[in-house]
Order: sequence, then structure tokens, then C-alpha cells
Amino acid sequence: MVTLPDRPRPAELFRWGVFLSLGVVATLLVLRGLYSVRGILVQVLVALFITVSLEPAVQWLTLRGLRRGLAVTLIFVVVFAALLGFLISVIPPLVNQGRQLIDDLPGYLGELQRRSAQFRELNDRFNLSSQLQGMIGSVPGRIGSGVLGFTGRLFGALFSTLTVLVFTAYFMADLPRIRNGLVWLFPAPRRPRAKQVVDLLVDKVGGYMIGNIIVSIIAGVFSYVAFKLLGVSFAVPLAVLVAVFDLIPMIGATLGAVVGVTVALFTTPLLPNTVLVAAFFVAYQQVENYLIAPRVLKTTVDIGAAAVLLAGLIGATLLGLVGALMAIPVAAAFNVLLNERLAAREAAAAGPDAVAAAGEVAAPSEVRDTVGHPAAPPPRPDLAGGGEIKG
Repeated sequence: MVTLPDRPRPAELFRWGVFLSLGVVATLLVLRGLYSVRGILVQVLVALFITVSLEPAVQWLTLRGLRRGLAVTLIFVVVFAALLGFLISVIPPLVNQGRQLIDDLPGYLGELQRRSAQFRELNDRFNLSSQLQGMIGSVPGRIGSGVLGFTGRLFGALFSTLTVLVFTAYFMADLPRIRNGLVWLFPAPRRPRAKQVVDLLVDKVGGYMIGNIIVSIIAGVFSYVAFKLLGVSFAVPLAVLVAVFDLIPMIGATLGAVVGVTVALFTTPLLPNTVLVAAFFVAYQQVENYLIAPRVLKTTVDIGAAAVLLAGLIGATLLGLVGALMAIPVAAAFNVLLNERLAAREAAAAGPDAVAAAGEVAAPSEVRDTVGHPAAPPPRPDLAGGGEIKG
């Protein structure tokens, strides 16, 4: 005789329906709360990004006897001094040369018409010169009418910047405790391996960012020298733009070159100055790609060109320029985690002997103490207190 399964009772179905509805409502409330504080979450993410980027400098100072708090303070002082010097050296020339560009624009357009038949044809067809002059002439009025809105946006940007700096200072001071707290989220048998991966992740991503900044500074310095030697106007702001664009992966160097060549086309003779500027950018990119970047970034993580492009596009779509700059370190972090995971799976599949051998091979990513023995598991973080953790 076949026994039919018991059908659920209406009360039980009602109870499961209530639980499911409560789960859906709770999930929607959490998502709404996260969306409401998305601005703060982005600021925290940017602060973590800066913290990891500056961690190699903090480690370099602490290895030379400075306390971590003093090392963080020294780095902030140096960064603020460099930023202040940069603003003092850039803003006055930028304002003066920008005003000069507006005043000399009609002359530049007239010279371009005399030198280029194609521009004359386009100008006759679309009246480009008059439209450009009208747009430039309306800039002061637009600035005057938008002073209140500009002031509000300026104070908002300053407040956001101050918030990011405060978060960065706290994260830099407490990064060892944060790293240990992250490791203690794993089961006890996996904590030594998790500590190795976390340390490797911070070191590689931080080294990549420091190296990328150094490469960009070198690009800006060489561009400034080239602009000055070739007589290109607005050398200081152009060099700054080249350095900033060079931080953007894949397309940043091309954008900087396009801006530099375009300004040279308007402000210098086509032959030989503008042609030499274009030749400089082509030659420098080869030197940067095959000589400067490999030497500066030789100890950092390596990611493929397709992954770099995809990460940059996704980051730019989500967070604009900030997202494009942060996308590559995030991709580098995923690359480190993926490589570590694949190495662990291969070693586990090959047997215990291969696991031991893989542990010896992975010495660069392994955290060791001063006598070369494997480091002990991280101390339990004092989540209730502040400051550093004593081992």
C-alpha cells in the first residue's frame, strides 16, 4: 500500500510565508540603508585605498626605528607640504596663463586659419571661430552667476576631502589592528595562511600604487622639460595634467599626449615644434613602457592588459575618475587572491609533500620573523580598545 506524504498544514504554510516576507523586508531595508550612506561608504573606500597606498612608506619608516604614530604624522606633514608647494607653484601660473589663453584665443584661431586649409573650410561652413569666441566671452558671466552654486560645491568638496583625510589618519594608525582583526575572522587552522595572504595583499597593492605614483611624477617632470624646451605655453598646468592622466591605466598616457599636442598646435608653429612634441610623447611612452615602469614596478603584482582595461572601464562607470584610479589596485588585489587560491588548490591536489614544497616556494609571500622562522599566528585583536596590538 502506497503512503502519500503528509500535506503541509495551512498554519505551517502561513508561518513560512511570514518568515519569508520578513526576510525580504529586512534585505530591502538593509539595501536601502546602504544606498542612503553610499557617500560615506565611498569616502571610507577612498581612505582605505590611500592607506594601503601609503603603507609601504610607513613600513619603511618603522623599520628604521620610528614609532608608527610618528611615521604616520611625518608622512602627513610631507604630503601636506608637497601639496602646498604644488598649489603655490601651479595656481598662479595656471590663472595667469588661463587668462592669457582667453585673451589670445582670437589670434590663435586666426593663425590656425592661415596655416590650415581644412580648418578654414570647417570655419566657413560651421563658423567655428565666432562660436568659440562667444563661448569664451560668456565664461566670466557664467562664473559670476554661478558663484553661490560654486561656493556650495567647493565647501562640499572640502568637507569630503577632510572626512577622507580623517578616515585615512585613523586607518593608517590602526592598520596592524585592522589586519589582525580581518585574520581573526577565519577559522583558527587557517589563520596563519590568511595572515600571509593579507600581508602579501597589502604589500603588493601598496607597492603597486607607490610605483604608479612615481612613474606618473617622472612623466610629469619629463613633459614639463619638453614643453619648456619646445616653447609650449602653459607648461606647468600641462605637465600636471600629463602626470594626473598617467595614473589612469591604458588610456591615461594617450589622453595626456592628446592634450599636450593640441595645446602645442594652437600655441607653437606646426613645424618643427608641434611635430617634436608629438614625437616626444611617442618616444617617451616607449621609454616608460619598456624601461621606467618595469624597473619601478618590478616587485609589484602583474595584471594582464585585458584585466586592466576592464577594471578601468568598470571603475570609471561606477565612480568616475576616482573609480578609474582605484580600479587597478582592486584588480591587483583580486589577482593576488586568485593566484594564492589556485596555488593552494594545486598543492592540495598534488598531495601533502607538494603542500610542504609549495609552502617553501611561497617564501616571498610568507611572513617570517627576524630569525627566518615562520611567523606565529596573529595576536587576537583588541576590538574594544584603540592603538596598536602588542604581540
